[in-house]
Amino acid sequence: MSETIETDALIVGAGPAGLFAVFELGLLDIRAHVIDILPRAGGQCSELYPEKPIYDIPGHPLVTGQGLTDNLLEQIKPFNPTFHFNEMVETLTPTGTPEQPSFEVTTDAGTKFKAKVVFVAAGGGSFQPKKPPIAGIDAYENKSVFYAVRRMEDFRDRDVVIVGGGDSALDWTLNLQPIAKSLTLVHRRDQFRAAPHSVNALQELIAAKKVDFRLGQVTAIEGADGELSSVTIRGNDNVDTVVSAHRMMPFFGLTMKLGPVADWGLNLHENLVPVDTEKFETNHPGIFAIGDINTYPGKLKLILCGFHEAALAAQKAHRYIFPDKKLLFQYTTSSTNLQKKLGV
Repeated sequence: MSETIETDALIVGAGPAGLFAVFELGLLDIRAHVIDILPRAGGQCSELYPEKPIYDIPGHPLVTGQGLTDNLLEQIKPFNPTFHFNEMVETLTPTGTPEQPSFEVTTDAGTKFKAKVVFVAAGGGSFQPKKPPIAGIDAYENKSVFYAVRRMEDFRDRDVVIVGGGDSALDWTLNLQPIAKSLTLVHRRDQFRAAPHSVNALQELIAAKKVDFRLGQVTAIEGADGELSSVTIRGNDNVDTVVSAHRMMPFFGLTMKLGPVADWGLNLHENLVPVDTEKFETNHPGIFAIGDINTYPGKLKLILCGFHEAALAAQKAHRYIFPDKKLLFQYTTSSTNLQKKLGV
């Protein structure tokens, strides 16, 4: 039998909202453990667009997904959170009362927790890329076939093929074209489901012959030991063309799975968790939902909104964890007490 880990707060999800919740809870002397099904912190920022620019984080005119994650991890260092990666919550059982909540939680790795509050910051749930129906593609994945860009340098001076017509396909076509040896974009239609400015920029590159655009789909790949050498593109005219390719990225979207969250007794609405806008608490006292997983009137799926939700949820969590302790609101800019906690 594994020993039960006792903690004030258990955070499910290590994306930006979950990481900032560690900070807000830490300022209030609330200890936190964090669980994530992924092998690292960052959520979608790290998994899907670690090097993609983000422009709407306050105070950061431009920051990459990985850069934001690194900054958040640096910010929460003073609070020493414990991370449990590659684990998924399987069961969540309320054991307390509405006035004094408590929860027993187990993961698929057999880890057991006892927590006073739970923060659900699971984004859209677990997600995985939709794979193209190409024979033998598994042997090339994470070697020369990628569903996200972790390091742009992996594509430098390579023949790159990108498949798709949405925002991700066009964004990475525009970002990688300057460093790739060649770049071929493959899409079944000559219309794209992407931001107008991206479409205009792409059309300029095609007109300048800096991007080779092919109507059709990739039907076969060639190579050895996981390294691509070429792909076969079947055009809309049913004519096959072999194109040199060292790297291929199919962008066919994601399959989102809410997973066990659906079995936790929360009042789900279209696979989202309804919360109030005062404290972002669910229908279960002591369980909060922040970030993309929640829903309420006027909800915007923005990272900055998740930060706001984490701050207000932490205030309510403090009342559960320290029912006899008066909560004095303080600013980090002027409170010597908070600055001491931050080590500044």
